[in-house]
Formats: sequence, C-alpha cells, structure tokens
Amino acid sequence: MGDNRWLRNSFVYLIILVAALALIAQYISSSNPAGAQAKTFNQVIDEALTGDIYRLVESADGNTVSYYSGTRTDNAKPTGRVTKSPLVSVDQALREERNTRYQAVLAQQAAGQTVTPIEFKQPEIIIDKPPAWGGLLSAFTVVLPMLLLIGFFVFFMRQAQGSNNQALSFGKSRAKMFNSDKPTVTFADVAGQEEGKQDLTEVVEFLKFPDKFAQLGARIPRGVLMVGPPGTGKTLLSRAVAGEAGVPFFSISGSEFVEMFVGVGASRVRDLFDQAKRNSPCIIFIDEIDAVGRQRGAGLGGSHDEREQTLNQILVEMDGFDTNTNVIVIAATNRPDVLDPALVRPGRFDRQVILDSPDIRGRLDILKVHTKGKPLAEDVNLEAIAKVTPGASGADLSNIINEGAILAARRGKKRISMLDLEDATERMMLGGPERRSRVMTPEQKKLTAYHEAGHAIVGTAMPKAMPVHKITIVPRGRAGGYTLYLPEDDQMNLTVKQFEAQMAAAMGGRAAEELILVDFTTGASGDIQQITRMARGMVTRYGMSSKLGPVQLGETQEMIFLGREISEQRNYSEETAREIDAEVKRLVETAHLRARRILEENIEVLHEMANKLLEVETLGGEEMREILAKVRPLNVDGNGRVEQAPTPQTGVIVAPGSSIATEL
Repeated sequence: MGDNRWLRNSFVYLIILVAALALIAQYISSSNPAGAQAKTFNQVIDEALTGDIYRLVESADGNTVSYYSGTRTDNAKPTGRVTKSPLVSVDQALREERNTRYQAVLAQQAAGQTVTPIEFKQPEIIIDKPPAWGGLLSAFTVVLPMLLLIGFFVFFMRQAQGSNNQALSFGKSRAKMFNSDKPTVTFADVAGQEEGKQDLTEVVEFLKFPDKFAQLGARIPRGVLMVGPPGTGKTLLSRAVAGEAGVPFFSISGSEFVEMFVGVGASRVRDLFDQAKRNSPCIIFIDEIDAVGRQRGAGLGGSHDEREQTLNQILVEMDGFDTNTNVIVIAATNRPDVLDPALVRPGRFDRQVILDSPDIRGRLDILKVHTKGKPLAEDVNLEAIAKVTPGASGADLSNIINEGAILAARRGKKRISMLDLEDATERMMLGGPERRSRVMTPEQKKLTAYHEAGHAIVGTAMPKAMPVHKITIVPRGRAGGYTLYLPEDDQMNLTVKQFEAQMAAAMGGRAAEELILVDFTTGASGDIQQITRMARGMVTRYGMSSKLGPVQLGETQEMIFLGREISEQRNYSEETAREIDAEVKRLVETAHLRARRILEENIEVLHEMANKLLEVETLGGEEMREILAKVRPLNVDGNGRVEQAPTPQTGVIVAPGSSIATEL
C-alpha cells in the first residue's frame, strides 16, 4: 500500500513538472523565437522603413508584433517578435516615424546644410486574426499558472495535515467495528464451554427481543465479565454473541485506551461509547480489561494518573446508560482479583461467566470443530488426543490441529495422520520439536535411557499412578528425554495416594542414576523442583500432613505498590516454619526411598527397558506394555510406610541377557 501511494504521488509530481516546463518553453519561444536577436519596437520600425524588414504582423490584441526579415519566401517564418504598446498601431508608428524624419530634413534645409534624399520603404502590414480557440488558449495560459500555484498550496497543506493527523486523532477510539451483515462466528463454532454459552444466551435474547424483557420490567445485565485462563475462548465467545444476535461488534484492548498524554484515554472511552450508542443495539468487547481496570490508588499520581482517569470514565459511561440503550459491554480478563470493586459491582459488570479449561468431552468437541473441513486419515483417533491433553485450552487444541496439518504437508502427505497429531501434541506439551540433530555421547545416551526407564518403572509400580503412554530418549524442547503419562480421566481433585505416586515417579530418574552410576547428575533438577513444590503444597495448602494437620499455612496477601504485586506468604512462626521444612523433607525422602526400593526389586526390568531404549530410542504401544507387565508393584502397609532399603554394596549388577554391566 505504501509503494502504491508513493507511485501515485510521483505521477502527480511528474505531471505538474511537465506542465510547468511546457508553459515556460511556450513563453520563451513565443517571446523570442530560436535564432532571433533581441530587438526593440523602435528598432523594428526603423528597419521596416529602410527595407530590412519586409513584413510586420500585428497580433489581434495589439500587444506584440512579429517581423520578417531576410529573403522573402512563401513559407517564411517570423524572424522574431517584440512587445509594443497596445495604444499605438504599427501603421501609426510608421507614419509618426516618417513625419519625424521629414521634420528633421526640413530643419537641416533651413539651416543651409546639405540634405541627403530620404527614401522610405513600405513594409507589408498584416493584422493577425486569432483562431476560434485563441481566447481560450490565452485564458488557459493565464489560469494554468494560478491553478498550479493553488494545487501546490493545497498539496502541501494536505501533507502537513496528514503529518499531524495522528496527533489530532489521539482522542478518537481505536475500536474495530465488525458489521452484522455476515456473521463469521456463532455458537456453533464454540465448543467445550456449554455453561458459558447458556449464560450468554440471555444476552442474545435481549438484543434480539428487547420488548419481551421490557414488558416484564426485567433489566438485562449491562456488563458481562468473562473470566478464565488464556486461550479458553473469551474473545471467540463474545464474537459468537454478536454473531447470534446479529448486531454490530466493537472490539478493543484495554491497553489501547491509555497513552502518555493526559486525557486521551478518557476521550477515547467517550468516543467509543458514543459510537456504540449511535449503532445500538450493539456489543462492546474490551479484551484484557485489567490493563485499565486495576484497583485505583496504586499509581504514582495517586488518584489522578492517566489510567485511573480512563477507568473513571468507563465507570461513568457504564452507569450512565439509559434503560432503552441496548448496548452491552463484554470484558475479558484472567486476573479478576485485581479489578477495581466499583467495576464489578451490580449495575456495571454484574454478571461473571467463568470459562475454565475444557474437560475430556469438551476437548473432543473442540477437536471436532477445528478438524472440520480438513482431510484426516482413517487412523486418526480424536478421543486419544483428547485424553492425552488434560488441562489444554481451546487455543492449545487448535494449535495442535494446525501443527499436525503443517507436519503432514512438510512430510508430503495428502491427509493428516495420527502420527502427525501425536507429534504436534508432544510438541505443544514439551515446548518444541524433536532435536534429532543434537549430538549425544554414548554415556549421555545411556544415562538418559536409564533415567527415563526409572520414571516409567516407578510410575507403573506405584498404586494410583497414571499409566505410562510413551517413553523416549530423543531430545525435545529443553528435555533430553521424557516419559509421557496418559490419565484415564480428568483429575479435578487429587488424593494423598495420587500425590505420593506422582512424587515417587518423579524421583524414579534420580534413583536410577544412583543405582547405575553410584552417583547422580543435574538431569533430575526439574524433577526435584516438581516434587518439592508438590510436597510443600501438600503441607501448607491442602492439609495433607499428618503432623501439622488440616491447616492452611501461608495466606497470600497482595499489596499493590507502583504497579507491582508483592505477595506476603508467611503468617506463621519460626517454629512452624521449621516443622514445615521437616515435613516437606520427609515427604520427599519417602518418595525417594520408594523409588529406589522399586528399582532395586525390578533391576532386571530396568536393564531390559534401558537396552530397548538404546536400541529403538522410543517405546510405546504393545512392546512397552510387555516390558512394564514384568514390573513388581510396591507393597506398602495401610499407613503407606515402606521399609528402609539396605545400602547396596559395591559390586556388579548384570541383568540376565544384558550387555550393560555397571559397577556400583
């Protein structure tokens, strides 16, 4: 678009330049033809009387005279052109010059001087008749320079106005308006949020049939606040409301209100609501409203900074709606706890729609929506993809389908296969593609194989653990290898046994390193961080500690200062802090002990699985299940206690039929 505008402006400049040059050339050629010497009118009259000029052509307006000199020919062209006074004609000028010369001769005779005879030549005198369009041409030659000057003036004024256009439009709303003629999104395009669609159905009915509510004296909520994690469909659902109702839809982000200039945000709010009222019934959607709707009193300027003035204007506009103004404000945020209380009170955002991550049924519906119209292979199982993606949002699932299509196209396929979707799922969950180009030494590869085999074996042996779905030692993202678990169903609440199983499985890699290397590496740092966080949550948040009891320790107190949130987590004594640390340590050590005991009892399976991983790099399906079927589960008593494992002595552990012998 910028290149077209530059070409258009260059074309205009070229036309103006050519016209100006043509006028200048015409003027020069008309005033002094090529090859002519500059003469005065009196010189022309003198040469005409002496015979050097044989023809004089006077212009119709009487301002100029063209003269012909030299050899007389039929197709002769004017030798030159001079300007004269329009009050004196050529014939009169010739008569006056003759009379002046006669008087001079008479004066010489009276003085007794010798007089030379005078002989005058009579040139041909022609009065030029202008053509029919001559007047127009004359007028054009006068008007065109004026038009050029006016054009230059207007052009530069518009350029100056365009340069200041941004400054002049600061107070205008930057909301994008989507027309209702062709709705692109409806409720049929939204899946996995059935409760949210039911809550917003009333808004659609109000926009379609406002008289039905007005007859009963009902007042529809003026604002709907959609709360949920990123990617759960807040923006999509709001556009679906506009599509279902068939009304205009204004979309703007909360950060677009605030500028560095004071008063701009409030002006944009007023302009936005004025546009909405002119196009009512309509919907205003404000995305990320927490950017402008944070609690007042937190800025450097007290209650007078720009963001708070913008928020005050939003409060006034939302509470100032007339009862017959069919304008509904829908806002989205994932931080409802930081919003100003005046913004979420009844009369403004008096209804909240919670959009959570979809369950397995919702994920399946979302996958069906995003695969509509895409060529899928016969082996595609969307239910398996929905099972392996717990906690995934709608945006994540859409990204999985898109990445699967990209992978299929890159591999030269005509259809999207299950392998493409599985690779896309793992890429989304683990943060990157497989890095098969990464060079691993044999020692690193063996260490990774035993590490991942330890995770899988411990996870299989622990009761209440999630089933193992896939094991690989191929690096992906930041992970050198990974063990993928597939939950049987969505887990909304976790029990103590499930926490213990996950913690022991997380320590399986570290325990395998200790058994095989009689040492350990930094490869288990992420596992240790995960298990420590889980243990501290069990003690301080979930009340799962038998020693400290069902008490919440460490309430979060948020203080907003200079725009930053400071969380005060400690509300207990030093003695309680020591007890918390001791209990967390006990839970971690118990998980570590269980993982080590399981691997000691299944050392043959550990070697077998590590060997298989070194051979094929990735294990899954029936082959993996056959190996894991040999794992002996951990026997614990009713209290979950496990006997202390004896410290292994230095020796050699060799798995039957194994080629790997590691000195312990």
